[in-house]
Amino acid sequence: SLKEALTEIHFPNDNNHINKALYRLKYNEHFFMQLLMALKKYHIRKNDGVAFLKRGNYLKNIYESLNFELTDAQIRVLREIRADLKSKNPMNRLIQGDVGSGKTIVAILTAAIVIAEEYQVALMAPTEILAEQHYLSIKKYCNQVNIDCAIITSNTPVKEKKINLNKLKTGEIQFIIGTHSLIQDKVTFNKLGLIIIDEQHRFGVEHRKLLVAKGLNPEILAMTATPIPRTLSITLHGDMDISIIDELPK
Repeated sequence: SLKEALTEIHFPNDNNHINKALYRLKYNEHFFMQLLMALKKYHIRKNDGVAFLKRGNYLKNIYESLNFELTDAQIRVLREIRADLKSKNPMNRLIQGDVGSGKTIVAILTAAIVIAEEYQVALMAPTEILAEQHYLSIKKYCNQVNIDCAIITSNTPVKEKKINLNKLKTGEIQFIIGTHSLIQDKVTFNKLGLIIIDEQHRFGVEHRKLLVAKGLNPEILAMTATPIPRTLSITLHGDMDISIIDELPK
């Protein structure tokens, strides 16, 4: 019992008793953490979001322009995301995969579905260098299909930032990439439909909440390259559905 465990942790009779007490207390902590995660997941599922039923032309055109083939793992994860997007409940999914496994292209194709329905997409990266890298690779695909894409970081010149903020508010910018700058009060979206969070573990819960509050129950797609086992992923991100890209491209 809990009473015995608390007694034995301070005044153990022997090693066997202290091990049993430790086990009980660790179990308690883990159990209540999982309970909180389950409640959080339950409340997310109760929210009404948008059902993105069509794939749209942006997805088709970007997919056909790729000069490489998607791996079976990427296609499997895209199918899981498509099922989420078709549901009225907001997506809350984590993509886990090694560096180079192709998480970004999966995120771009997901964004294409949402943008085709006239919603905006925001990608938040933990550093300016990473945000710049994402911007350069994503803009290349956006330009092919005439999606308006922009970046906002603390390095963005004031004049350019002001223009981007206005375009974001009117809905002219469809895909915005940035750092923590995206959660500032002056950043207002016209119709935020999807949030992509890169290096999920580098952002606190509050950061994510502030960005989510800028839309009406937007879809959430997080990405992490942290190579942790699935069981640990479920413990740390128990409120999220987990997709794993376990295959590297040729």
